[in-house]
Amino acid sequence: MDLAAAGLREQPFRTHGKPLSIVSYSSQLEAIDVLQQTCNSPTGLSLIQGPSLSGKSTLIRTFIDTVPDDCASAVIDGDGMNTKALLESLLRQFGYEVEFDTNNELLAMLRVYAQHQAAAHAPPIVIVENAHGLSPSALRVLCDLAALQVRQSCSLKLVFVSDRSLRSIVDAPAMKSISRLTADFHLRPMSCEETTRYLHEKLSNAGSAVPSFVFPVEVCNELWDASGGWPGIVDRIALLALASADALPIAVANVERPALPNGTWDARTIEKSHNPAGEPPAPPTLILSEGGNSRQQLRFEKPRLLIGRSEHNDMSINSRFVSRHHMLLVRHGSTTFLMDLNSTNGTFVNSRQISNHILIDDDIITVGNHRIEFCDPQAKQGGTLDGAEFADTAIMKTLEDMRELLAQENIAVMPTPSENVPTLGG
Repeated sequence: MDLAAAGLREQPFRTHGKPLSIVSYSSQLEAIDVLQQTCNSPTGLSLIQGPSLSGKSTLIRTFIDTVPDDCASAVIDGDGMNTKALLESLLRQFGYEVEFDTNNELLAMLRVYAQHQAAAHAPPIVIVENAHGLSPSALRVLCDLAALQVRQSCSLKLVFVSDRSLRSIVDAPAMKSISRLTADFHLRPMSCEETTRYLHEKLSNAGSAVPSFVFPVEVCNELWDASGGWPGIVDRIALLALASADALPIAVANVERPALPNGTWDARTIEKSHNPAGEPPAPPTLILSEGGNSRQQLRFEKPRLLIGRSEHNDMSINSRFVSRHHMLLVRHGSTTFLMDLNSTNGTFVNSRQISNHILIDDDIITVGNHRIEFCDPQAKQGGTLDGAEFADTAIMKTLEDMRELLAQENIAVMPTPSENVPTLGG
């Protein structure tokens, strides 16, 4: 099927060059935060890892577009790059004509430039794609540059990007001078809901008036399952599905199933990256969004967390589709339980309505028009409260706390009898 027949002005799923549009999702937004932290950190060394077609190149383009004009940036491909090629590429991207013949002269120029920029509070940032392919001498030079300091802060910020784990590079002798990492981040695939939004936004940006007709929800679900949620693979399968279809809407039968890559993480890597000094695991994070736009990010550091429309909640969502006290999250050890508080419009986890649920990493909670992503790499096994090994006293104590909260609220702002009021047991 040609593009015009599908109601499209342009190809929405480009597999080469600059994408027609950038559609953000939670893991990409987290990675951009990591890159921004790298720019602001005194250590200035981060790792970004993700398998082929996981969105690394799009991530880098998106981030570079946000770098202020007074902060120099360079992106290089480290695959097979030697020292001289590295130094010349950096100088050219920093705006210099290369007029030196020896590596020492090139390196001296870069040192002066990096320290001058750092003194002006704008240290340059260097992003190395395919960092695993750097020659040992080139890696050594980058480490020497990154070890330079001005006012106890690195004069050059480094980001190593790869489609495989970079722990071997971090453990290399050349890295000793800058071995302290700002971040060791592994890209994760999109959720099913994020994939649907990704597909429909790309279709809309390419001219489709009704994206959900071109790719119905069941086809989006199939594309997510076939791609593993990796954006580059989603683009390729979606492009093939459009090309092979004879008519609209696209059918499930048009979706191919390629071999999928493994992630760059493993249990040991995740444990080290989230707990580098043997400290207790970081608490879960909740990311609230509406219409694809991030609204709030909250660390779950207390024993319980109340979510609803009232301003007295820990996370307040101002929406008529959200009950005054909509749901309750309870933390017990490393386990997080979600309980719907008899809300009017219900609580959904990964598109399924629930009354109670054990949350796992990357679960998507939907309340009205809002979605909440639950991020906790330690949480691997889900389920419901029924039959779970969970202290009843923990739940009862939490419910008692909630009763006190409800009692403290001004009677004038309590819901009318027609509104839904959470049932907390008697």
